[in-house]
Amino acid sequence: MSPEKLRRRIHILLTVAGAMICAFFSIPSAIVLVIVSASIMAIDEILMYERKKKILKLCDDIDRILKGSDSVSFSDYKEGMLSILTAEIHKMTIKLREQNSALCSDKQFMKESMEDIAHQLRTPLTSMMLLVEMLRDPNLTQQQKAEHIQELYSLLSRMNWLIDTLLGLSRIDAGAVRFREQEIECRDLISSALEPISISLELKDISVDVNLKGEPSFKGDMQYFTEALLNILKNCMEHTPEGGKIVISAVETPIYTGITITDSGSGFGSDDLDHIFERFYRSGEPSKSGYGIGLAFARRIVTSQKGSLQAFNAPSGGACFDMRIYNTAV
Repeated sequence: MSPEKLRRRIHILLTVAGAMICAFFSIPSAIVLVIVSASIMAIDEILMYERKKKILKLCDDIDRILKGSDSVSFSDYKEGMLSILTAEIHKMTIKLREQNSALCSDKQFMKESMEDIAHQLRTPLTSMMLLVEMLRDPNLTQQQKAEHIQELYSLLSRMNWLIDTLLGLSRIDAGAVRFREQEIECRDLISSALEPISISLELKDISVDVNLKGEPSFKGDMQYFTEALLNILKNCMEHTPEGGKIVISAVETPIYTGITITDSGSGFGSDDLDHIFERFYRSGEPSKSGYGIGLAFARRIVTSQKGSLQAFNAPSGGACFDMRIYNTAV
């Protein structure tokens, strides 16, 4: 038996019992009791009917929300006991819409990223297929074979770097990376980042000046910060002409430790400054080896460890990167 039917039966039984008691003393009193009781039951039924209508309407509104409607309003439920329930449903609806919007954005981003990745991998794969076809030529000299094999190795290295970088970015975005809290000396960090590109710098006759104020240091993951600084230095090297210069400065303040990298290249175009940290973005004159992913990875590493990374054109010309690692979260 439903609670409503049980309540009605109890109400009727109490009315009958009360009327019988009243009739023992006064018939008019019993009649008045019956009339009042019937009126109360009628009013209760009307209120229950209105409440049911609102509940059914609320169910219809929830059903419309589940079907994707964005025009549902809960303004009709501002009063009464349903107001608390509808307020919570309204909060849940807003949260679901925000999550749905975020999922749509993520889906679009993933679609665009996969298209970019496919495009980035297709170019070196096409070159590798051509080189393999050329290596099948029996008339190739040993020197030509060695050159083609070296070029194949270079292309494979670039593809391997791209895949590793994308995996690193994905792991950071997914929160799967646990950064270590190490005491990092800026002198050691700069030395570690310069080591992999020292030969390339020498071949391009690019000098590197390191200016440290004292012995600045900060806490963070040495491996990841080395990767971030290396990607910045690679970008500077690729855009610095032969015989140019890269200047690396570091300073420690009570608030943050800052590392500034400036090159003597042509700097950033006015349209590039707002996009250089976007994934797969490349300027109008990209380097041959550029994927447009290194700087995005560098910023993600820094910002994930209480830091910031900005880029601008230096007053004296050339590009300037300002990396700051704060003592507290900002």
